[in-house]
Amino acid sequence: METQERLRRIDPARLTAFQAELLRKEYSVGTAENYLRAVRAFARWSGGEVERGLVLTWKAQLTARYAPATVNAMLAGINRFFAFMGWPECKVKALRLQRRSFREAERELDREEYRTLVRTARTLGRERLALVMETICATGIRVGEVPYITVEAHRRGKAVVALKGKVRTILLPEKLCKKLLKYVKRQKITSGEVFLTGGGKRLSRVQIWAEMKRLCCAVGVAADKVFPHNLRHLFARTFYRACQDVVKLADILGHSSIETTRIYLLTTGTEHLRRLERLGLLC
Repeated sequence: METQERLRRIDPARLTAFQAELLRKEYSVGTAENYLRAVRAFARWSGGEVERGLVLTWKAQLTARYAPATVNAMLAGINRFFAFMGWPECKVKALRLQRRSFREAERELDREEYRTLVRTARTLGRERLALVMETICATGIRVGEVPYITVEAHRRGKAVVALKGKVRTILLPEKLCKKLLKYVKRQKITSGEVFLTGGGKRLSRVQIWAEMKRLCCAVGVAADKVFPHNLRHLFARTFYRACQDVVKLADILGHSSIETTRIYLLTTGTEHLRRLERLGLLC
């Protein structure tokens, strides 16, 4: 047992092999990055050593420092790595989360704040960022799906997204298609991806996230609210209020489970309290 424990180490070669396995199994780029980030964080903390006692101590420290959902995301990464390495005895249980009945209002991006972000981006001459935000918010796509917005897609009025072993069609609103058409003409993009860097490379999820964060300083919107996935949440809430069809919304968002979609539709604590007040159950 002692010899086996000495062999359990996290090194660059094993991380590279783990990354290759995630790509082979067609994990999304975002999920693979999150798993690798978690494994690297644990390796830095443990000095590369892997032993169940160390994993449990790390879990306890994470629990004291981060939100439960963040802890579970990090544990998912190292547990997947341990499974890949054939070290199941090192895996630890995720935290049990109580099902939430409302979300934190301070992290919810509302429609007016979104519009302010877009307007400010254009005022500052950041047309690409403005259009990326509009594209995510008007279609509900994930930030990792932005590369599927191509010249060919906006000409057809729809994008075919193939990720996580699933294929779905995203309809692009006519107004958005017109904006994309004007943009690609100005940028002299005749085919392929619409959103590219100045050097003609793919605009990464990290770049989009960073540009949105920098925009906060000029806008005055809380940085905790400004990140790409919150645009997807705003789309989901707006769509549901318009049609009240959670099944259709789940299809559009690419969710396999309606339970996942439900998380997007939670009301804020303020709204929840307002509903409780209206019950009239206090004498």
